[in-house]
Amino acid sequence: MTFTPLNALLLTAIVSSASVQAADYRKNPFTLVYEGAITANVAGKVNIHPVKYDLHGIQIAANVYTPANYDPAKKYPVVVVAHPNGGVKEQVAGLYAQRLAEHGYITITADAAYQGASGGMPRSVDKPANRIEDIHGMADYISQYPGADTTRIGLLGICGGGGYSLKAAQTDKRFKALATLSMFDSGLVRRNGYQDSQIATIQQRLQEASAARAREAATGEITYSGDAKLTDEQIAKLPFDLYRQGFEYYGKTHAHPNSTFRYTTSSLLDLMRFDAQSNMDLINQPLLMIAGSKADSLYMTESAFKKASGTQNKRLYLIEGATHIETYWVPRYVDQALSQLEPFFDKNI
Repeated sequence: MTFTPLNALLLTAIVSSASVQAADYRKNPFTLVYEGAITANVAGKVNIHPVKYDLHGIQIAANVYTPANYDPAKKYPVVVVAHPNGGVKEQVAGLYAQRLAEHGYITITADAAYQGASGGMPRSVDKPANRIEDIHGMADYISQYPGADTTRIGLLGICGGGGYSLKAAQTDKRFKALATLSMFDSGLVRRNGYQDSQIATIQQRLQEASAARAREAATGEITYSGDAKLTDEQIAKLPFDLYRQGFEYYGKTHAHPNSTFRYTTSSLLDLMRFDAQSNMDLINQPLLMIAGSKADSLYMTESAFKKASGTQNKRLYLIEGATHIETYWVPRYVDQALSQLEPFFDKNI
């Protein structure tokens, strides 16, 4: 795809730091690409269990993490972790799932249907209803897992997974507490552009998405968006930290072959009418929203937090100095996020 500002802005989530060493998924038996990732299951330690399960006829690929000295005869609190747009379970979602397991939780993170190692055709369909159902499906599966306490399930959504987690928790009261990290409202950004940068082209892009769906129906041809290949020079000129640092994270330092920003253009028919922040009053569970103080995506977290009128137990926590993508991997920022997540879930699930 030829580079244009539109293509760049359709991408989500890169850390412009030459000192960051790229993780090699081929060197990890579970293809994990985050710092401190499990390399082998050791008795008495946190273990990882790759699993597959059916969700409405689609096979979902997930990783379950069990805490140290896990005993299936005992009961453990659970946290479901939803990954970012374009991300997979082996990246930031896996990092937070592993760290929460180290704290004593059973955790699960799954690749979205039609994405990653999960099934579904055509590939890279990216519809909000599917992503929300993925979260319900993770709760379904982990509720049957040996040792899972179904009365103590928490939900953590990261980036786009955070926006979809807001929607899932509005109606799924199995989730006793909800936390988001660097929340990203996929509908708002696909519709208006990042920081409202594409409002002038809304109708044009809807026409393009409509034409793409018409081609699919008439010929079976699938049109894709968001798969621009950019040079380092082009990346450096992108207007937002999220995109510049996102290309670094997903394309270089924490790259995984299953992770792609490509999505079917017809998905925009669903994405552009989606609003992660509608019906926020339905969230009556304890709510913790975490974001970097320097994140140019912070406006979405702040907006959603203000609309969460259904719970008195809510808190907005800013990680001082962090950008959106830096909350995914920079050790001091990850530690800071976990210093809030762990006591939040301890108290509320």
